[in-house]
Amino acid sequence: MKHLLILFFATYSAAFMATVPPGLLNMNAAKTSVERGKRFGVVFSFGVSTVIMVQAYVAVLISKFLNNNPQVVSYLLYAALVIFAFLAVYFYLVARRPKRPAVEKAKEISKKNSFYKGGLLASLNLLTIPYYAGLNAMWNASGWIEFLWQDTLTFVMAAGLGTFSVLYLYVFYFNKLEFKNGSFSKKANYILCVLMVILFVITLIRLLRHGG
Repeated sequence: MKHLLILFFATYSAAFMATVPPGLLNMNAAKTSVERGKRFGVVFSFGVSTVIMVQAYVAVLISKFLNNNPQVVSYLLYAALVIFAFLAVYFYLVARRPKRPAVEKAKEISKKNSFYKGGLLASLNLLTIPYYAGLNAMWNASGWIEFLWQDTLTFVMAAGLGTFSVLYLYVFYFNKLEFKNGSFSKKANYILCVLMVILFVITLIRLLRHGG
């Protein structure tokens, strides 16, 4: 039982810290909160966290395989390059788009769509699985995880809760600022574009270090 508590808090902390820096997921959670309201932001965050838990589970299953086959990580990084380049262009074009008058119709967008959007964006981050696979390998080396069902469940739940905690803070923090003129959404898209470029460069550097 003691090792499960250690495993939970270690994984929760790792997930929390990985989500704190402004990025694709938390900035979109903030955007959703500002544009549609807190409830939609929370639903978006649930969508993200659900996919993160699935990715963490996959990472548990394939951590040994990734460790024994480093070339797989390279393939994931190649895919991430394409995705980050696409998203950088996308967010830049959205930010450049002329501002449209605010309409109440935005409130008619279902919470279900916010959930699916969160899940989709989370699934695009291919670096999540290598990240949690690496954590899993470290915890295994430290004796904090034994690959039993309760260990796996603890690891997956901690990853999801750590991610959701940060997104929840982003949702409520940005919502309290109460941006009404839409300028935050425009600036957020530029920020997201810059972040995608940074992630593209970081991923390219990792690929070069892996030997391409």
